Amino acid sequence: MRLEPGGWDLSSLVGEPDLEERVSLVKSLAESFGQLRESMTPEMPSADFVRVLRRLERLMEETSMVAGYASLRYAANTQSDAATSLLTRMRKLRADVSNRVLFFDLWWKRAVDEENAQRLMRDAGDVAGHLRHMRLVASHTLSEPEEKLINTLDVTGASALVKIYDKITSSYVYRAGSRGKKRCMTREELTGLFRGKDPGVRQVAYDALLARFGKDKGVLGEIYQNSVLNWRGEEVVLRGYDGPISARNVANDIDDVTVESLLRVCRSNASVFGEFFSHKARMLGLERLRRYDLYAPVDAAAKERRYSYDRSVKLVLNSLAKFSPDLSRLARNLFDQGHVDSSVRAGKREGAFCSTLSPRVVPFVLLNFTGKLQDAFTLAHELGHAVHSQAASERSILVQHASLPLAETASTFSELLLYEHMTEIISEEEEKGILAGKIDDLYATILRQSFFTLFEIEAHEQIASGATVDELSRTYMNGLREQFGGSVDISDNFAREWICIPHFYHDPFYCYSYSFGNLLALSLFERYKKEGRDFVPSYVEILAVGGS
Repeated sequence: MRLEPGGWDLSSLVGEPDLEERVSLVKSLAESFGQLRESMTPEMPSADFVRVLRRLERLMEETSMVAGYASLRYAANTQSDAATSLLTRMRKLRADVSNRVLFFDLWWKRAVDEENAQRLMRDAGDVAGHLRHMRLVASHTLSEPEEKLINTLDVTGASALVKIYDKITSSYVYRAGSRGKKRCMTREELTGLFRGKDPGVRQVAYDALLARFGKDKGVLGEIYQNSVLNWRGEEVVLRGYDGPISARNVANDIDDVTVESLLRVCRSNASVFGEFFSHKARMLGLERLRRYDLYAPVDAAAKERRYSYDRSVKLVLNSLAKFSPDLSRLARNLFDQGHVDSSVRAGKREGAFCSTLSPRVVPFVLLNFTGKLQDAFTLAHELGHAVHSQAASERSILVQHASLPLAETASTFSELLLYEHMTEIISEEEEKGILAGKIDDLYATILRQSFFTLFEIEAHEQIASGATVDELSRTYMNGLREQFGGSVDISDNFAREWICIPHFYHDPFYCYSYSFGNLLALSLFERYKKEGRDFVPSYVEILAVGGS
């Protein structure tokens, strides 16, 4: 059966007819769980404590599925008023549920002494890791009224700001293309031109993107400024983390020193990619690359290859099957159940993601497929996440998800498997082009992401001191000059590129996870090349432990 790009089927998650029934179930479970408050004591029998955990898990799963349903509907069409309204309603429901179970969080962190905590965790199975982490962040937890207030206000506060950013930017239409053949296109179609053969078209595409975002830099910049101030106000001022990034590090279960080391090493080795860009310029017959040429194909004389959706899916599945048939089978589940939204549509959320809502539900993947080779690697990346989640499906929902850096390891390892598979079925000349493209990707996901994080660190400090949007743009431009070190010419309009980066708005300090994940994936892949089939069980075991 030939696969074609299309939308996803959400009926297996929450069907429209029973949505209200499922919402009622969530409310009932939350109310019932709240009634446990008076029975919770540090001396309670372990068996009773485990039953409480099982009830918490069910409540979290049911809540995740109805809230996730709303989120996926919105991602499929950010311009839909019905989807927007449902998303807001489900976020409020999630906040209400969080407030209902908050007593358990605070009881475990503060009321249970260490001796009883160790006793209760002995029978908690893989949830014990989650319980340990809860106690680790106890000092950053506020009082119950304060936590409830934050949960309630977030629906119309920080998360609402992100939703407004998405709604504004997803409505953008760009006009680009070659001379006399310009047409209107989505961001995904536009960014596909960044890797095109024509240098003029690449420049037009970048200029169209930066100009459109630049036109709204005032409002988009203000959304970012307020999001940053909200993050600082909650995480640093109220919760007492050492700095804005520390809150993310603790959530990732990584200490500040490790992240500082990662960023320092990436920063000090920027010249590695600078040397590659100088070499690439010579391959393209240029004295020096412009920023517009960063992802230009080195085999520009060759006819640009198109990859059908069907072929791309099969390439990814086959690359996984060569490594582990079991992992390929897990990836195939998404297509068998219609859990992939791959078509390009106006109003659809940009980029790509994998959403895991419950250990008993196959994940959902969104991508915007345009037929480029890069889209096949994006598919491999997101399916890597989906495989990871399913491999850990025996875990509790409380620990199924690995922390972000480890999650990005699984996704980029999947990309490396696709790259290896591609090099075995193409000509030597094509392989040179794909290798150069792969190094481009390593730049984009290691060095670029680490400099994104370095920018965020500075931006959060500057905004706290009242920095303007233009001052933030100058900081971003200084970072570009440092990471390229003179190997690439950068035009002034790239100073506002930071406004185009959704991760800055959606998830502060997320980006270093890509650097961490890629470097670890490369290390694991090197072990695989040395150990061969003997490495496969070890890798699958890493995936299977999830975040436990």
